[in-house]
Amino acid sequence: MIDPRPLPRSGLILSPLGLGTAALGDLIGDRAAGDAATTVDLALANGITYADTAPHYGLGAAERRAGAALARHPRGQFTLSTKVGRVIDERAGTETFDFSPAAVRASLEGSLRRLGLAAADIVYVHDPDHAEAAARQGAFPALRALREDGTVRAIGAGMNQAAMLEGFVADPALGVDLVLLAGRYTLLDTSGLRLLDRCREHGIGVVLGGVFNSGVLADPRDGARYDYRAAPGEIVERARALARVCERHGVPLPAAALQFGWGHPAVVSVLNGAGGPAELTANIGHARTAIPASCWEQFRTEGLLPPEVPLPGEQ
Repeated sequence: MIDPRPLPRSGLILSPLGLGTAALGDLIGDRAAGDAATTVDLALANGITYADTAPHYGLGAAERRAGAALARHPRGQFTLSTKVGRVIDERAGTETFDFSPAAVRASLEGSLRRLGLAAADIVYVHDPDHAEAAARQGAFPALRALREDGTVRAIGAGMNQAAMLEGFVADPALGVDLVLLAGRYTLLDTSGLRLLDRCREHGIGVVLGGVFNSGVLADPRDGARYDYRAAPGEIVERARALARVCERHGVPLPAAALQFGWGHPAVVSVLNGAGGPAELTANIGHARTAIPASCWEQFRTEGLLPPEVPLPGEQ
């Protein structure tokens, strides 16, 4: 695992491996809260001190469970991010996109209440794909004000695309400290490389999510999912080609998929979701797997990664 890389602007330090809590929000049954607490405890015990959540995950359930679990630990022991832009109604079980300043403030108040916190470390604008103007004119100014009054330490945006994030990063008036990019910088999709390069130039941190591309890079079987839907045949075959290279070097494909993003110097953390201790244990094992330089280089020589992509260990 790489050494922690401080966020250039806020001074926050995220653990290189982060805990995504979307799956904790999906847990059902009487054991859900206990499983969430056990997962959080296991994460902290293994040096995973950064967790990400959102009102969207389980319509508030992930925030409540993460907050209850983290409340049993000293506040300075962990860094937590949540998101704004989706206003939830827990009673009705609904959510609505709203990037207005009033909605941002109300959303964050609800998140902090569910989390049991007085302030947030990081807040992302969540998926403003169809509301760029509203995010620029409403959400970001509201978050800047919250950062100024100490309610938030760092602000950014989290999306499944790189293009709009590039625009946010390039606009200093927005005050972006970091971005969360899901699925666009992986062993199968390096389209986010230009964004990562821009972030490095501007002193902005990058958190990567979706590094398994919905599952195909964890297990490239027939019927595997890619970007939330059934993977096309050519994607499955590319994932299998990556797996064959990994096998030659005695490395599990998920380990390479998880560690790949660490090769770029702008990346401060890689988020991996876990719905319970077993999944988290597997993630930790993949993060700690030693991967020889020859494995990474063979991805290049076989045309599975473009030559301009930085690889772990090359800095």
